[in-house]
Amino acid sequence: MAWPNPFRTRTANTTTCWGYTFELSDKHLTPEECKPLRHSYDYLGEEVLDRLNEISPPQRKELPRHNSKFTAKLDKDGAVQNTEPDAPKDPPRDLYATLRDHVEDDDLLKRFWDEVTTVPPWVDWDQIQRGQDVFYRYGGACLTGLAYQSLLGGMGAARVVETLARTGGFSTKVARSRMFETTQHILQCTKSLESIQPGGDGFASTIRVRLLHAAVRQRILKLRSTKPDYYDVDAWGIPINDLDSLGTIASFSGTLIWLSLPRQGIYLRQQEIVDYVALWRYIAYLIGCPTERYLETPEQAKCMTESLLFHEIHPSPTSRIMANNIIKSLEGQPPGYASADFLVASARWLNGNELCDELGLPRPSAYYWALMAGQCMFFCFFCYTYRSVPSWDRKKIEMLKAVFYNIIVHSKYGLQGTETKFDFKYVPEYSTITEMGECEEEKATYSHVENRNRKTFLIGLAIVGVGAWVAYRVGSGVVSGVVRLMW
Repeated sequence: MAWPNPFRTRTANTTTCWGYTFELSDKHLTPEECKPLRHSYDYLGEEVLDRLNEISPPQRKELPRHNSKFTAKLDKDGAVQNTEPDAPKDPPRDLYATLRDHVEDDDLLKRFWDEVTTVPPWVDWDQIQRGQDVFYRYGGACLTGLAYQSLLGGMGAARVVETLARTGGFSTKVARSRMFETTQHILQCTKSLESIQPGGDGFASTIRVRLLHAAVRQRILKLRSTKPDYYDVDAWGIPINDLDSLGTIASFSGTLIWLSLPRQGIYLRQQEIVDYVALWRYIAYLIGCPTERYLETPEQAKCMTESLLFHEIHPSPTSRIMANNIIKSLEGQPPGYASADFLVASARWLNGNELCDELGLPRPSAYYWALMAGQCMFFCFFCYTYRSVPSWDRKKIEMLKAVFYNIIVHSKYGLQGTETKFDFKYVPEYSTITEMGECEEEKATYSHVENRNRKTFLIGLAIVGVGAWVAYRVGSGVVSGVVRLMW
């Protein structure tokens, strides 16, 4: 929740946007500077995708061909259905493996591979590793921020959701799985230094995501070429353009640092901010996102985050559909089994009432606000306590690395032990537009997370009450003593 600061000095440049107040400066992007970024994109990534498609042609189910007896069928969520249910399923293509195995056979692939495996001079591996640790030091609060602000709040970006809606990937049926896949990528990028270095799991996943973005972009533009009203390039820009990529990186880094964590009562130390921004600058470099001027320093990253919040968050009817689908897909589901009211309270706490009203989210009762307050108390107590003792801090970080990966990837309610290869699973089609839906899975009626938060809130109230009583007794004793001395 964004609490007002009575000591803030306001100037002519003080700007408040969606409950967040900052100083607008000449270092922030203007609308004129944003416009070219909406029409530029990762050209090299598209060239590489074309070459990989020549080497390893897409399976029929990946690229439906309309005038063919092999035309694939898509369900209402955009996922491809096999026309022959009993036919053996081919394993999905792994474009990263194809790239790696054919680097020496093709000049274009060699140029791309050399670029992504050449470590920029500004990369300090010790710093990158410290940045990875930051994520787990504040792990629970970070995942909460990613889910309810970076993702759900990010649905307020009207341009971006038009691309997401055309993949069908945020219907209630598949939204939770999509969130697990995104979280897998983040966990792979942060699980170890070796993982994010060239050849590691996090490095490979980032390249796969880059090629997936190119495939989605090409598919949408191909559909638009025969039906121009399918996607409005003039209004929305090229799908998954440079500004969109910057927004994704900012939502995983700057939004956490300056919005999500502070609204949960957690403030990073300056060195932690520097390290965490450096980690995401390197990930941005790998994914083909421009970094010069935008992500080189924490100050630039902060300005980029604020610029995107100011210029890009304008909820549309599609935004409301996507945001509500996320809530419905998570309601009563593992691992938290949280109720819809608590999920909405989480979203409102992190994004503010103004944005959530525009996203069409209901207003929960005071009880659920108290539960969210209890959760913030829980996170603050453990985060600040463990980070104050280096040995505890190290043990917590290593423990959460294992716990998060087991929950997201290996558990039966996560990805069920199968790491996604970020293959082209949700293929845009003329008929694929995400609509409002209802969760089709059974919902739990009890949440251990809500129960934990309730207990934490009550304990917090008790501690505050006892502290106030002690302060009153001590104060009364001091006043009485002074009065006796005076008389």
